[in-house]
Amino acid sequence: MDPLSDIIALLRPRAAIAKPISGRGQWGVRYRSYDPPGFTVVLTGEAWVTLGNQEPLRIAEGDFLLLPTTPAFSLCSKPGTPCMPAEPLAKAVRHGDQEGDPDFVALGGSFSIESANASLLLALLPDAIHVPASAGRGTRFGRLIELLSEECVSNYPGKELIIQRLLETLLVEALRWDIIGNNAASAGLLNGLRDPAIARVLRAIHEDVRTRWTVADLAGIAGMSRSGFAARFNEVVGCAPIEYLARWRIALAKQALLNGAKSLDRIADDIGYESASAFSTAFSKRLGCSPGRFARGYVAGVSPGLLAVS
Repeated sequence: MDPLSDIIALLRPRAAIAKPISGRGQWGVRYRSYDPPGFTVVLTGEAWVTLGNQEPLRIAEGDFLLLPTTPAFSLCSKPGTPCMPAEPLAKAVRHGDQEGDPDFVALGGSFSIESANASLLLALLPDAIHVPASAGRGTRFGRLIELLSEECVSNYPGKELIIQRLLETLLVEALRWDIIGNNAASAGLLNGLRDPAIARVLRAIHEDVRTRWTVADLAGIAGMSRSGFAARFNEVVGCAPIEYLARWRIALAKQALLNGAKSLDRIADDIGYESASAFSTAFSKRLGCSPGRFARGYVAGVSPGLLAVS
């Protein structure tokens, strides 16, 4: 698979919460940061989102907003509207005037992802991906939004399942759109896949993680000098090329450990380590615990971060 498909396969995203959000008149709410990736699909009207200390962002009918890691944010009818503290709920939410037809309707919620590799892989994604209707209308993305809108107002059997699957498809489409159409992408994997030379390197790493890649090897694939490539990779992806390779190897190792079907020797060989001992040393140095302890602790529900300090 290509690098994006590899990461989607490891994260295994699914729409954990999908609820109607509506508002009428003047209203504003403010949420604290929380871990799950959040999303909003605007079905009718418009609203304004402010992420942290950034400038307000207008979201309107047909827009899709994805927050790979959800920071503190506010949602309001107009910029400058006072915002009341709110907590994420798993049920429909109505803001502002409670009587009359809403002038803003959206589908919002969060995605559930595989937690073992969440922090490692989400660090490679941008803070936010906004796909405006003007960019998506008439495309695959626009057609998915139309299908989702139709399903939300229908009463067909299997409605909730279809909404879940459409949202999961929208997530992948949003990530692909960021690669193809966003000229202001921040450093990370998606930005790397937009750069032809860096994309060749990323594909080579993902296609053969067992190879003992050197910066010189990867620079040759990119068609650049060693120093030029190293600087460019770090600028575009946000880390050094060998660091990216190490992160990806550990991500694959964690998934294999949780699956429990392979020995340490097999895992080590699959991801390019000379021996189980070399793999265990690298794993322990990066995570602060042995591979076996990580797998046992994860099954028992212990956070990998706690394993590293306990």
